[in-house]
Amino acid sequence: MKIAIISVSDKGKDLASKLKEKLDDDSTIIRTDLYHKNVRKNFPILFNEYDAIIAIMASGILIRSIASLIESKVTDPAILNIDDNGNFVISTLSGHLGGANKLTHKIAELINATPVITTSTDVNKRLGIDVLAKDLYLSIDDSKEILFFNKAILDEKKLNFKINPDGNFDYLFDYLNNVTLEMDVSFDYSKEVDADEIHVALDGHEIILKERKIVVGIGCRRGKEFEKIQEGLFKSIDELNIHKSRINMLASAEIKKDEAGILQLSKELDIPVNFVEIDKLKLFESRDVQKSDFVYSKFGIYGVCEPSALITAGFDSKLIYKKTSYDGVTISIALSKY
Repeated sequence: MKIAIISVSDKGKDLASKLKEKLDDDSTIIRTDLYHKNVRKNFPILFNEYDAIIAIMASGILIRSIASLIESKVTDPAILNIDDNGNFVISTLSGHLGGANKLTHKIAELINATPVITTSTDVNKRLGIDVLAKDLYLSIDDSKEILFFNKAILDEKKLNFKINPDGNFDYLFDYLNNVTLEMDVSFDYSKEVDADEIHVALDGHEIILKERKIVVGIGCRRGKEFEKIQEGLFKSIDELNIHKSRINMLASAEIKKDEAGILQLSKELDIPVNFVEIDKLKLFESRDVQKSDFVYSKFGIYGVCEPSALITAGFDSKLIYKKTSYDGVTISIALSKY
């Protein structure tokens, strides 16, 4: 998640700086940038550039600043509102698909504040269909149906999930078994459903959830043991609450195509690995990729795990886990746009 923090007062600016320090240590936060004042000028830019905006200011200023920018719960960024004293963190916009509710809890814990959540499914301890999609990294084909299904969940109606019997949906079963919120579901199996889709139906309504591609990028020292590479991968996906069955692909640079540990990991997890050509890595540019002068001095490229993951995940993909080192192993995770 890429976050912008914008403040208007000196006290708010100090709080923003302290919060950035904490967020920079979080591997799931790709980048945190600070902005101060110039609210009218900055908000239109931030709205399209960041996954989340944390506004440290009075709610009236925030609401007036974003009112004309709001378009859709599918595309609008998560918006959080914090008072200057850091007493309350309010999930203001895009609580579910944008991730504002979860981010609100994270930020409140970091600054010892009270989180404020107002979405109906959350306050009634119910699992929204859009929350399930967000948590499992699934796209939704028709966002207009979200309201119908969430209302049905609040009314304690049973939803029918139709899936392909040849697909691996361990991640879905594990999630439904362990989530603390409630959702009543039944399952049907059909080969007419694509193996990467979940069809949810009730009373003539249907919504299709489709897996977005999750790619784990891997870099490592030559000859690194399989067990150490696997350990790094598991630690990374645990931080994101991603079940191993939800990983679609592994990725690394072609200089690692003979790396025994990576090849064994691919075989053990039954997940294909893509080794990206050096020329593609040399040409790849992204502000979100961390550049390593050491890697460049050896291979002529600035990184392995992050660019490999992003290239493999496809055009307009994004990092959801920045390069993190685990005893000679580097791991990053990219998510496709669709």
